[in-house]
Amino acid sequence: MAGGGEDKALRKIAAAFEPLAEVATSGCAAMEVGPFSHACAHVSVLFGCLGIAFKFAEKDYVSKVDDLIEASKSITTLNDMIELDIQQDCVRQGGSHTRNLLRVKRGVDMVRVLFEEIIKSDGNSLKDAASVAYAQVFAPHHGWAIRKAVAAGMYALPSKSQLLKRLNEDEGSAKVEMQSFVRTSGPVIQYIEELFNSRQLGIDW
Repeated sequence: MAGGGEDKALRKIAAAFEPLAEVATSGCAAMEVGPFSHACAHVSVLFGCLGIAFKFAEKDYVSKVDDLIEASKSITTLNDMIELDIQQDCVRQGGSHTRNLLRVKRGVDMVRVLFEEIIKSDGNSLKDAASVAYAQVFAPHHGWAIRKAVAAGMYALPSKSQLLKRLNEDEGSAKVEMQSFVRTSGPVIQYIEELFNSRQLGIDW
């Protein structure tokens, strides 16, 4: 059932990342798996609104977020979650929580770049914004076949006005919420990357 408050997906996304950003910038607090995974779950609606070009990302992202939500029932912090995988020597194995965390981080980063590009653009097309976001975040990790399929799918993207209508936003309100997400997601992404880099795990796999 569509209701005004219920359909404000951008507001939910922006609000969910506020406390995560506070943790990320505190310098001492540990980010918990539960709040992180539930905040990321709100982002999945964006992939669904972008159509066929990002269908691969929606399916992959949702399954990885679901895994982290399940993990949060027994593991408290992202730090603990990675340490457990290190102890079990399964960090890079398909399906590991750590591997899924890296994939989810990548999805959040893609939406962050997409929002940055949408905010900067004046036109009604999302093709340039989505192409930049894909090229910057996902393309380096995809083979030729996936990159070609995504490029073809870019022509089926909704217009900016269509996207905002699906999200129940006008241009003004959407810009505010997008700016909020860009501001708060940046420190969260950096926090997660540091969890990997401080352990020499790398983030380009």
